[in-house]
Amino acid sequence: MRLLVTGGAGFIGSHYVRTLLDGGYPGYEDARVTVVDSLSYAGNRDNLPDRHPRLEFVRGDICDLPLLLEVLPGHDAVVHFAAESHVDRSVESASVFIRTNVGGTETLLAACVETGVERVVHVSTDEVYGSIEQGSWTEEWPLLPNSPYAASKAGADLVARSYWRTHRLPVSITRCSNNYGPHQHPEKLFPLFITNLLEGTPLPLYGDGRNIREWLHVDDHCRAVQLVLEGGRPGEIYNVGGGEELSNLTVTRRLLELCGADSSMIRPVADRKGHDLRYSLDSGKIREELGFVPAIGFERGIAETVEWYRANPQWWKPVKHRGDGGPGAVS
Repeated sequence: MRLLVTGGAGFIGSHYVRTLLDGGYPGYEDARVTVVDSLSYAGNRDNLPDRHPRLEFVRGDICDLPLLLEVLPGHDAVVHFAAESHVDRSVESASVFIRTNVGGTETLLAACVETGVERVVHVSTDEVYGSIEQGSWTEEWPLLPNSPYAASKAGADLVARSYWRTHRLPVSITRCSNNYGPHQHPEKLFPLFITNLLEGTPLPLYGDGRNIREWLHVDDHCRAVQLVLEGGRPGEIYNVGGGEELSNLTVTRRLLELCGADSSMIRPVADRKGHDLRYSLDSGKIREELGFVPAIGFERGIAETVEWYRANPQWWKPVKHRGDGGPGAVS
């Protein structure tokens, strides 16, 4: 088995690759992995082993069709994580999000068709649904994205569906809730707030912190992606939620406790344009069809995440302070 993983040096993609190389997915212990990653500001080669007999690393852009046509032959499946993902950056400048998330996805899928790839998983986000006041989104919910990032991911989802319908490319789509865990870029809520607290820096919390997100540990997310790769139906969408709905203020207070700080460290900042109030996924489909159940509860996951950043300043300090950390504070 040969897998090609796009965005495999990023937060979620690298966790998937490391778990695969460590034998964490039964039946794939001998699988060979090719990572294609452009190593933009959010990609980090240090997230992957320097050398591994089953790993090949290719620095490249998913918009580069000749490169993909050269690399893809011989691969059995593609797991597509690569994306621009920070909402605040998309608000300031949307063009790179459209280019990478929509154009890059189309280029990748076209290359998969031309080279005869037998299986594709396209990793998306719950943000394509917009915001929901009550209840939870099912996979049949209409797409109502409210940010340029979310719109670009919705466009990518529609491109993926069209390649299944038109070309019969066996692609499945996953839509996950907010992820957290080790190796996450310090522009996102968890690592930004944790590392700020470790450095004694205030926490820039949007508005009144009432925005509600559903949190999913990255390890659980990657297990779900693997289940969809192995048993998901082509042309289908699978919501992947963590079942832990918490306001940003609640999360912030828990991080303060774990880092030995108090609420005086919170600095309210002007809210983001078009900030979605609440996300909530109905994950019944992936639970019933594929047996997915999150294994890492929020209290365990948040404590372990804080300890990872506490123990690994050599990883996050260079990433955070190299001058491209980006705008904004939270999801």
